[in-house]
Amino acid sequence: MVQTTMDFTDPLEEIKRIVKEKIPPESFVTKVDFEGPEVVIYTKNPSSFTSNGEIIKELARTLRKRIVLRPDNSVLADPEEASEKINKIVPEDAGIADIKYDSVFNEVIIEAGKPGLVIGKSGSTLNAIRDKVGWTPRVVRASPIKSKIVESIRTIQLKKSDEKKDILRRVGKRIHRPMFSKSQWVRMSVLGGFREVGRMAQYIQTPESKVLLDCGINVAANDDEHSFPYLNMPEFRLQELDAVIVSHAHLDHCGFVPYLYHMGYDGPVYCTPPTRDLMYLLQWDYLDVIEREGKNLPYTRNDIKKVVSHSITLEYNEITDISPDVRLTLYNAGHILGSSMIHLHIKEGLYNLAYTGDFKYEKSRLFDAANAHFPRLETLIMESTYGGSKDVQQPRRKSEDEMIKQINDTILRGGKVIVPVFAVGRAQEMLVVIEEYANQGVLEEVPVYLDGMIWEATGIHTTYPSYLNRTLQNQIFHQGRNPFLSEMFHKVKGQAERQDIIDGEPCVILATSGMLAGGPVMEYLKAFAEDEKNTLIFVGYQAEGSLGRRIQKGWKELPMKENGKTRILKMNMNTHTVDGFSGHSDRNQLMNYVKRLNQKPERILTCHGEESKCTELAYSLYKTMRTETKAPQNIEVLRLK
Repeated sequence: MVQTTMDFTDPLEEIKRIVKEKIPPESFVTKVDFEGPEVVIYTKNPSSFTSNGEIIKELARTLRKRIVLRPDNSVLADPEEASEKINKIVPEDAGIADIKYDSVFNEVIIEAGKPGLVIGKSGSTLNAIRDKVGWTPRVVRASPIKSKIVESIRTIQLKKSDEKKDILRRVGKRIHRPMFSKSQWVRMSVLGGFREVGRMAQYIQTPESKVLLDCGINVAANDDEHSFPYLNMPEFRLQELDAVIVSHAHLDHCGFVPYLYHMGYDGPVYCTPPTRDLMYLLQWDYLDVIEREGKNLPYTRNDIKKVVSHSITLEYNEITDISPDVRLTLYNAGHILGSSMIHLHIKEGLYNLAYTGDFKYEKSRLFDAANAHFPRLETLIMESTYGGSKDVQQPRRKSEDEMIKQINDTILRGGKVIVPVFAVGRAQEMLVVIEEYANQGVLEEVPVYLDGMIWEATGIHTTYPSYLNRTLQNQIFHQGRNPFLSEMFHKVKGQAERQDIIDGEPCVILATSGMLAGGPVMEYLKAFAEDEKNTLIFVGYQAEGSLGRRIQKGWKELPMKENGKTRILKMNMNTHTVDGFSGHSDRNQLMNYVKRLNQKPERILTCHGEESKCTELAYSLYKTMRTETKAPQNIEVLRLK
């Protein structure tokens, strides 16, 4: 096929030409460049844009691109002088914790306990800062619970600003490259996570673009063949990949993303800011666990850092280009902090698909119900974890009352309570419930100890309160009561403190791992199991074959390895399973979700569930909705358009 000269026009040069035409000379534009999906304009006179906001709006409409303004180096105040001015402009109540300067992006990063006061009404304080110091202000929240992960990520971002800018420039050129093909088709390759739980991965292809939705691992699998996605399918070529999009931070959705960088991928990962931070936490911990088990690492810690430096974060409902013909929007999924539904708008309305990831279609203690409104929708890819006809959970209030009763009964007879939890999501849900019942005087006031990664994960939650539900936000921002900061909660700092808890007075212990598959919870189990005064409360799913599932089945003698020897642990303590706290939608919620979608999809694909759950949900949706449904199998390829 012969291409004309017009086909090879540099898109950036064309954008520069339009900018020169549209923007008045007194704005003194010194540079125009790509930063990922955005077009960045450097100017010696930023005030000319703030005084006339229509200039940028009109330019964005013409270019159909997101526009970002940055000051030219020549107008930046000395950092020491700038910090003095910022501290005078920003109200003292904002609680500025730190001010740092990024000379690559010409940003001043202001860390504050109350970011809203730094921003000001309609951005008035930010505008005042920009006018006085030249630097573009970027406000981040100072977490009331210090998070090593958040601090580490912020440090990586600042130290590697040069690298980040190069990455964004490359990504921008790839996104804005010309489209050559006139073909119109969309296909999907199933790389993992269909008719099973674990290693989620879907590969979406168009004539112009290649996009990977999730890239997880199956932590419960015993061999590599069932642990990782099928990245060896012939159509999957790493060098052609435009983008990776991560729905949320659980390892079965993101645990294999660093491997892509280990094998040479150098493109972007799109996700929400909390997902980026929780990914870092859980991937790092995953390597720690593998090392302790003496297994080979699938990737390195440096690969995890590459995920951070290549991450492009988006807020909910923010629309962005990720390739020449694909536009991405993330919506609230209600599953864990920052979890999102992924909506792809392909080739100006040619096709639209949504992937739910894991979602909860019900307001929980932490999150609002999952989004059910999309601008357009032809194919829906939805999870089926509880897709069976009998997978109905009891009401949350009943579950909460049941758990609190078990705690009170145990404390009153002088016992201790162990609650095995997943560090992200379930632990924070338990904290909110416990704090609420204690605040109402219903729960006996005893210390609640948090052991494992729980404290760190909770610190990340306190960094992003805007991702919590409206009730919690109102409680934190307007009532001044943050449930995560209750004096009842205590971080366990080490082995000596753990032993003091074991020897001490009645208490509640939230500890990892959630399925009793190692971690600090095992020490408490060994110490408390033989005393009938104590109680073990399960609030999360216990996989088949796990120690937790064996206890649920009634095993009274548990083989335990200690110092290379096996001893029998007698299970005399009370054991209770409290259903209803799941972050997944149950059968009724799954069916109701599809019924209440504002757009009726032409096709529904089920995933993320045991084979029987996926097929049963697909069949039920077909009978109810009279739309095409399918439960694809791994390594299957589907033509969507």
